Amino acid sequence: MELGIIAMNELVIFNFLMLFFGIVGVGVFILLFFVAAPYGQHIRKGWGPNINNKLGWFLMEIPTIVIFLVLYLLGDRKTSITSILFLIIWMTHYGQRTLIFPLLIRGKQPMPLTIITFGFVFNGINTYLQARWIYTLSTPYPNEWIISPFFIIGVIIFILGFIINLHSDNIVRELRKPGEIEYKIPYGGMFRWVSCPSYLGEITEWAGWAILTWSFPGLLFVAWTFANLGPRALSHHKWYLKTFPDYPKNRKALIPFIY
Repeated sequence: MELGIIAMNELVIFNFLMLFFGIVGVGVFILLFFVAAPYGQHIRKGWGPNINNKLGWFLMEIPTIVIFLVLYLLGDRKTSITSILFLIIWMTHYGQRTLIFPLLIRGKQPMPLTIITFGFVFNGINTYLQARWIYTLSTPYPNEWIISPFFIIGVIIFILGFIINLHSDNIVRELRKPGEIEYKIPYGGMFRWVSCPSYLGEITEWAGWAILTWSFPGLLFVAWTFANLGPRALSHHKWYLKTFPDYPKNRKALIPFIY
């Protein structure tokens, strides 16, 4: 009885947190059309102290691994096939993003501690919402879920987005030889159609996650991802057009032929 009351109280807090998270996401979406987040080619003064970008990226992303793994271990659904596959899918993205991607960064621009803090908080809250829902608060996913259309279609979309994301990052990375810091125009892959295919890949991944988990936290995550990356992709696109007179005019910012 007491455990049931505790679970109900957490669910109330959980729902309020999702509501608050969604409202903040709308505000961030609007704000980022007017203020580009100050990292990468948009780095500028006035956002506080900076640190090494590799370290900054690692610190910003580490909650996604630690919190998800802790909540998986604390949950009572550790042994189900579905739960294990959710863990593998999540760690496939964030293991690469946290432990491998920072080591591959060739750019030398530092990251403001302000941005790192915002990212750390976002990742902590979002990871809690995703993992706590899957492993504790939702109706348990049966093992048969992995042969449902939601899971199969979601996994296919997730894998497609993951491939787009990795391939696009690699194209940008290979533009620079070791020691080079200048920006160049990327070509090939999804860059044929958009300026920010890595963002498109990430949004696609989390759209797949929302489908394969078929959950409100998953839906909130993909909405937040677009709220963050949609305006930033437009800022990138405008920066490319302004910086390179010969930049391909047929490219869109994020979604081929549309946006």
